[in-house]
Amino acid sequence: MALDPTGKNRPRPQCPGLRVAAVVSRFHGDLTGAMVESARSELLAGGVAPDDFHTLWVPGAFELPLAAKRLAQNPAVDVVLCFGLVLKGQTRHDIVVADAAAAGIVRASLDTDTPILFGVLTCETLEQARSRALSVDAGGHEDKGREVGRAALEMMEALDEVRSLSARTTTS
Repeated sequence: MALDPTGKNRPRPQCPGLRVAAVVSRFHGDLTGAMVESARSELLAGGVAPDDFHTLWVPGAFELPLAAKRLAQNPAVDVVLCFGLVLKGQTRHDIVVADAAAAGIVRASLDTDTPILFGVLTCETLEQARSRALSVDAGGHEDKGREVGRAALEMMEALDEVRSLSARTTTS
């Protein structure tokens, strides 16, 4: 089969036993909630048990990194998903919040050696946010929640491959 760098034609990875935590911003909760539900559906289709998916709500996108780090430090969590929405305003507040959220989430992932996925939308308008946040069935076009759920499955599959390579090297 030809190499498909986009991954669009890859079968969904199956990760039974995967323990997932989602940190979700209450700000614009209708859209962030839709994203987490879409991610949850994708993960359940990928073999995650309903009891192995936990959702933690926080006030806003700025609060995502600390909650994500604490969850990533918990041995009962394999992967963390972060969902938020930062809309452009009349000041630079959106840039400050989005940058802080992104940098904090990356740092938390690297500090804990746990995958923490970035599902924070940074949009110009609420209409643009709806298009990205909602599933196609709900009137959206991009379904970023599903994409983050799928990315979590693919990331865990990739890390399993790294562990497998490490195991073969140490047994040789």
